[in-house]
Amino acid sequence: MKTQELKNQVRQSMALLIGAADELRDLDQVLGDGDLGITISAGAKAVIEALDDVADDSAPSDLTRACAKAFANANPSTMAALVAGGLLQGSKAWSGKDEITVADAELFIRSAADSISHRGKSQVGDKTILDAIVPAADALAASPQSPIDAAIEAAADAVIRTRDLQSKRGRASWLQDRSIGLQDPGATAFLRMLEAWRDAENGDTGPKAAVYDG
Repeated sequence: MKTQELKNQVRQSMALLIGAADELRDLDQVLGDGDLGITISAGAKAVIEALDDVADDSAPSDLTRACAKAFANANPSTMAALVAGGLLQGSKAWSGKDEITVADAELFIRSAADSISHRGKSQVGDKTILDAIVPAADALAASPQSPIDAAIEAAADAVIRTRDLQSKRGRASWLQDRSIGLQDPGATAFLRMLEAWRDAENGDTGPKAAVYDG
């Protein structure tokens, strides 16, 4: 995928992701500080606007760097800083590339996960966005024939497993064992992003996984 196609894909995916804002707000109100919905929607809108200033002949790394800057500037939240830092680290992994493959996508996601892990002092099992990101990257590497579907399935399974975990980072950790039984909003946000990417790619709305009814 070259920059022009990548721009269209990101633009459509972000437009679809905004539709998950209310769900993410509701999840975050019981496990966090309740601002995840607005963080995701404001960040996605800022990314869409920023894409207008990215030339079609730019490198893919320039595009993702612009997305990182827009997402960070749209929000003052900790989650926005972690996501923007992850996007920036991922853009560095694409330095020198003119076209993005599935292997490059996996590299981008792993680089972003490393950044989030380092800056957030978190790891898989802490009940954070990492619990969905890392399994999705593993699935991309293992399923080159249908990578996005495999990534969604792996992330969805991981999101469901977060319900059995106790939160160990951020405001959610204040709940201690009362966080068990609740679904992690950050991991759910990453799953919704993958589903938005799939739907943008297919031009159709597919099923939503790990829908939590509380």
